Amino acid sequence: MKLWGGRFNKDTNELMKRFNNSFYVDKRLYKQDIRGSIAHVKMLGRVNILRKDEVDKIINGLEEIMMEIEDGRLKLEGDFEDIHSFVESKLLERIGDVAKKLHTSRSRNDQVAVDMKMFVKDEISAVISKIDVLIECLKKKGKENEYLMPGFTHLQPAQVITFRYHLMAYVEMLKRDKKRLLNALSLLDESPLGSCALAGTTNDIDRDFTSKELGFRCPTKNYLDSVSDRDYLIEILSAFSIIMMHLSRLSEEIIIWCTPQFRFVTLSDEYSTGSSLMPQKKNPDSLELIRGKTGRVYGSLINILTVLKALPLAYNKDMQEDKECFFDALDTVNICIEVMIGVVETMKVNKEEMLKSIDKGYINATEVADYLVKKGVPFRDAHEIVGRIILYCEEKGRAIEKLDLDELKSFSEKIEEDIYEYIDYSNILKKGNKKYILMEVE
Repeated sequence: MKLWGGRFNKDTNELMKRFNNSFYVDKRLYKQDIRGSIAHVKMLGRVNILRKDEVDKIINGLEEIMMEIEDGRLKLEGDFEDIHSFVESKLLERIGDVAKKLHTSRSRNDQVAVDMKMFVKDEISAVISKIDVLIECLKKKGKENEYLMPGFTHLQPAQVITFRYHLMAYVEMLKRDKKRLLNALSLLDESPLGSCALAGTTNDIDRDFTSKELGFRCPTKNYLDSVSDRDYLIEILSAFSIIMMHLSRLSEEIIIWCTPQFRFVTLSDEYSTGSSLMPQKKNPDSLELIRGKTGRVYGSLINILTVLKALPLAYNKDMQEDKECFFDALDTVNICIEVMIGVVETMKVNKEEMLKSIDKGYINATEVADYLVKKGVPFRDAHEIVGRIILYCEEKGRAIEKLDLDELKSFSEKIEEDIYEYIDYSNILKKGNKKYILMEVE
């Protein structure tokens, strides 16, 4: 069934049919398309454009189609231009010519716009739920493994922190990701249904009713903007890209941590793979794939920005290209979050390896400088003194805390016996604002 064609003398070229077809992509919108149609038909009955018996017949037919798709009796397949023509064709088969009244006071332009917005609302809520699970997973893993470890800058040992505190940095990132998605949901929460092709309809329809019926905050204000707005997809794809960037950063760190050079964590076999040649290998492919798929989501963002960058108002067929990239990014983000949850839940944290690594980078050097400052030494002078202490330690192959007091006093007479307690790693995190590293901060 074709939803247009009266003014055409020739049938569409077969190549053009395939080129124009979006059913293989937008069939994912079947629930939203049927829900939107039911709300639209109810409204047409309320304003007396359709009779009650017509409304009931159409709604019953649409509900039957929904049930048959859900239970597998009706397959989403066939030679259809899009999901809209599929649903209307199946409705016509079931209830006859009254089905042709379904599209009164509606265009595919506002129809697909409302379908897509409903789909996004449904799916983004699910993504947010997954983010919540990952947040709780990171918090739990950190709480169970609150071990001292080196924090890094430039991938060089810098200062002592805890494993829990490191994971909590990602919790903060994910909380911002969640806020971005919630903000996007708030901005898109306006119904375009009733905008028709671009300029509304001469029929007195009730957009407030359909908006409320479909769970939107209110109808959109401008019809031209309503049918051509895909800002919300750009915003969500941007949020998806940031989520993937965060997942990629975490992936990279865990990949480093599970190398023989670090051994901070051990990945579960469930989320690792082996080598076809080297039998000793245990590869973090789960994390490498998350890292790699990040570029795929970035590509979807660039795709939609490029599609929309020079489109005149209102709807243009270019906008059909919004769905495939969005669906792909959505699926990618979903599975990457799920895999990361599995990786974090099942990985083993190696306390002893973390404690060993603390001694390898003079990561209490800053605290030696703080100690000297407390003794009245200007910070720049303290920085210089500690630098010379580090050179001495490197020559001797010893840690700062392993030097005896006379050795330390040779660099500054301000150093006393109490320095050892001050720069002890377990004490460092109890001083100044470092104590927040050990606190429950939500």
